Amino acid sequence: MAKQKVLRNIDELSVAAIRATCIDGINKSKSGHPGVCLGIAPAAYILYKDFVNANPFHPDWINRDRVVWSCGHASMLIYTLLHLCSFDVSMEDLKNFRQLGSRTPGHPEVGVTQGVDAGSGPLGQGIAQSVGMAMAEAMLNAKYGSKVYSHYTYCFCGDGCLEEGISQEAITFAGLQKLNKLILIYDSNNVTLDGKLEDSNVENVALRFEAANWNVITVKDGNNLRRIKKAIANARLSLEKPTLIIVKTIIGFGSKNEGTNKVHGAPLGEEDGNNAKASYGYNYPPFEIPQKVYDNLKDTFLKRGEQKYEKHNEYINSLAESNPKLHDEILSFATNDVSAFLNKEHLPMNEKALNSTRNTSKIVLNYYHELLPNLVGGSADVAASVMTKLDNGSNFEPKNRLGTNINWGIREFLMCAASNGILLHGGLRTYAGSFLVFSDYAKSAIRMAALQELPAIYLFSHDSLAVGEDGPTHQPIEQLAALRSIPNLNVFRPCDAKETYAAYRLALESTKTPSAIILSRQNLPLLEKSSNYELVKKGAYIVAKERGLKPDFTIIATGSEVSLALDTRDYLYSLGFDIRVVSMPCVELFEKQPQSYQTSVLGNDYNHRVSLEMGVTYGWNKFAKYSIGVDRFGASGPASDVLKAFGFTKDQVAKAIIGCMKK
Repeated sequence: MAKQKVLRNIDELSVAAIRATCIDGINKSKSGHPGVCLGIAPAAYILYKDFVNANPFHPDWINRDRVVWSCGHASMLIYTLLHLCSFDVSMEDLKNFRQLGSRTPGHPEVGVTQGVDAGSGPLGQGIAQSVGMAMAEAMLNAKYGSKVYSHYTYCFCGDGCLEEGISQEAITFAGLQKLNKLILIYDSNNVTLDGKLEDSNVENVALRFEAANWNVITVKDGNNLRRIKKAIANARLSLEKPTLIIVKTIIGFGSKNEGTNKVHGAPLGEEDGNNAKASYGYNYPPFEIPQKVYDNLKDTFLKRGEQKYEKHNEYINSLAESNPKLHDEILSFATNDVSAFLNKEHLPMNEKALNSTRNTSKIVLNYYHELLPNLVGGSADVAASVMTKLDNGSNFEPKNRLGTNINWGIREFLMCAASNGILLHGGLRTYAGSFLVFSDYAKSAIRMAALQELPAIYLFSHDSLAVGEDGPTHQPIEQLAALRSIPNLNVFRPCDAKETYAAYRLALESTKTPSAIILSRQNLPLLEKSSNYELVKKGAYIVAKERGLKPDFTIIATGSEVSLALDTRDYLYSLGFDIRVVSMPCVELFEKQPQSYQTSVLGNDYNHRVSLEMGVTYGWNKFAKYSIGVDRFGASGPASDVLKAFGFTKDQVAKAIIGCMKK
């Protein structure tokens, strides 16, 4: 048994109680990550006790400080702190850590645990999300004033977060934008899951951040509460730079294996746990926390938060009388709901007979920018190609926080992850643009948007083999199927201007589901019977009915292939075949329709259906026995030559369908 330490004050008792509870929860679960919890606990305690402004009884308060844990495996520490700070996390919840259906899952999840500001776990994304939150605070502060939005964004990270490439994208962008109210607390323990940090990294982290225009403060002893408090206080004084606080910690502090990777992701067990508790001077039974610790956080965190909330709420309520329109706008936008600001009548979108959907997208995007004062976004350095630049918008930059055009640079992953942060913050709606093939760079962030139920909008152009000369590196093949595989993501591939408008409208109506709108570079005709909303809302519909009582075959097409299907239909009719053409702009919405509607669109005969899409055929067997697609990489050449080489002319498609009929 380790020698019992004597606790000198309430701060030491509180830190010991936090560490002990983390040991208990992870031991009971027989699963978890004690190392980070025991190492960074003092810094986390000081942050909540002395600095964070939040109200657990109004957890969605719009002007609260945001706290993001990029090292989401520290979840037991997070839940213990939230419990002590009076959030709706009970001791029973702590005892059910990592159990099925509990409110204390293995990694933080938005909407599951009160007080969690961001879902995290995929290392590095928390840093990028916190950058987005800091951007949102800066934008909304400039728009509505500091009486409405004025708060800090704090983020905890570890060595693993900083090794992930997205961290560099995030810190470079944050330094460029001078996000001075962003404070990153780095749990520097020189250990990763597989061993010593020196086995995988030799960089000077301080110089890395300084080179990216950050302040850097180092706390050499992660148990020195006074030094930690001073560091955070100094970080909050920064006027032009975000701040990194390097806190030198000992992973698994108190364990017999402290300082090694053995305590990263395995419970300490009862014996080692008791030894660690003794080294802290903590002699209470498992899951027992003295009342004085609760009182400590109530007298500090809770009291401060309630006072800040009341003062802020008084001002917000005063707006209800002095400026009710502004009051309603602020509160509505904070929930990501913009439905009250959308157009009542749908745009006909029939101005131009031939246009690319990326050009149409620009028209619609600028239209909605005029309607929605909170629409912000940009592209990963391809604004001129994806047509994402707002005509009447200025650039977001340190000297212009009211800017709505965001120049993300060549950082697709950051762009989408930071957009998640903006949406998690609330108050703004986002769009992010790139080429479809490069959605792969951002896939993990797109997945997190879907998981966190964020209404992100992705504009992905250059949608097919029709990219032509740029060749297979730029011609998307498997990306549509990959995006469609993500739960809670609507993937729209509009066939013309009308469907493009509908995709935008449906994406903006959404409050809990992200949308990817897939756009063509090549011109597409405006179809006579395409829908500009109602039928697109159902995911698929008949765009050309058979002329007789029953079709010989049904072609299910998306995007540019819908007009190809219509040309093929006319050609096949001249050969004596009667064809139905279905446009399926959104597979996900179609699958939510009643079976009766699905059958009315596709027909009863599964064996007489064929899908037509310039991408992998994977997944289309749900709707059709046959598929015409591309199950190999593309080729470089003029678009017309490439399409012909891969069988996408009306003659070739007709021949393929006739072949299906003969089987």
